Amino acid sequence: MRSNTLYCLFFALLLAGCGGFQGGSRAPVDEPQSRPARPAPAAQAASAAPQSDGAASRRAAPEAAEMLFQALASLGVDYKYGGSSPATGFDCSGLVAHVYREAWGVKLPRNTRGQSEVGQAVEKDELQPGDLVFYNTLNRPYSHVGIYIGDGRFIHAPRTGAAVRVENLGNAYWSRRWNGARRIAAQL
Repeated sequence: MRSNTLYCLFFALLLAGCGGFQGGSRAPVDEPQSRPARPAPAAQAASAAPQSDGAASRRAAPEAAEMLFQALASLGVDYKYGGSSPATGFDCSGLVAHVYREAWGVKLPRNTRGQSEVGQAVEKDELQPGDLVFYNTLNRPYSHVGIYIGDGRFIHAPRTGAAVRVENLGNAYWSRRWNGARRIAAQL
């Protein structure tokens, strides 16, 4: 129930920033362990997805919408070291691998270092929803990863005792630990 409430609240906040949204809402997720239902028409869901500032370089809307849907469906799932599914919990790289596999059928390396070597480097001011964001949280580069969801925010599995959540890139903690970002093509 808590996960469902958090999901609905976060989704409502996303919609509040999209003044031109005309579509309906997505079905709520009953259990974080179950696979969520697909959103209604992809174009409708895509219009609710937050976008980056660079209009010329935006991802195709249906791609971004599916990525965001899969990522947000994981909100509230408990952290589990080595975890890679909603049923068992996620660590940071397990969450990323799960979302990419479910959204695009892309198989990513299972650890953060491996994920940091896939795709192409992206500047922080060119981030688009679905880009991977990397941080140095263990006094070694690329020791943490999340997925950029737009509007200066990313989703990640933070640590033992916490659940998948959304953070602000501008937060002082995360800004000091920034390592870079990578863009993964849906066709990998």
